[in-house]
Amino acid sequence: MKTRTLLGEEIKKLRQELALMAVRVEEDLGKAIAVLRSGGEELADEVRESEKIVDALQLKIDEMAFVIIATQQPVARDLRELVMIFKITSSLERIGDYGVHLINSALKLSRKPSFRSMPRIERMAETGRQMLKAALSAYMANDAAVAREVAAYDQIIDEDHEALTKEVLKLMKNQPELAKPALRLLKLSGYMERMGDHITNICEGIVFIAEGRHEELND
Repeated sequence: MKTRTLLGEEIKKLRQELALMAVRVEEDLGKAIAVLRSGGEELADEVRESEKIVDALQLKIDEMAFVIIATQQPVARDLRELVMIFKITSSLERIGDYGVHLINSALKLSRKPSFRSMPRIERMAETGRQMLKAALSAYMANDAAVAREVAAYDQIIDEDHEALTKEVLKLMKNQPELAKPALRLLKLSGYMERMGDHITNICEGIVFIAEGRHEELND
């Protein structure tokens, strides 16, 4: 009984650390969106510095999970959660990277008059931020149904990415002198599309933890 109690306490601590990591990534993404809207080197620097903390949290959480698996011999749902932790932290780390990419590209594109307004990129990023926030709630509540609902919103990001790609290719054709910043915008859109994929991966992990089966979401 003491062993099971200890395992429960250790997993609870692990969840708390994962929640801290997810909240930080979500908040950093919000700051990145603010930079996209109105610029701001100071805010951009905050996100770049925060990325180091996110990386450190990933290492800490992964090490905690390794130790629990090695010393507590978890089974069933506990083992599924600990195995999925590595997938979730990896996805969170990548989402954090995309937030930095968003900032760097936003600051460069803001100097180009034709790219000062990027509503589709902003919408993709905001959709991703809301998905991430909801995915964390689903994880903490062990709610597979909510995880499935969250993953469905990735379709919105995919549709915006497809529409933006068409718009930018048309712009490049009509204004070839804007090819370089246009390619940067396409790359940024691709990052936002992959961000949605990583959040979907997190949702798939939540479904596996809760129900013990692998399920492709938003395929």
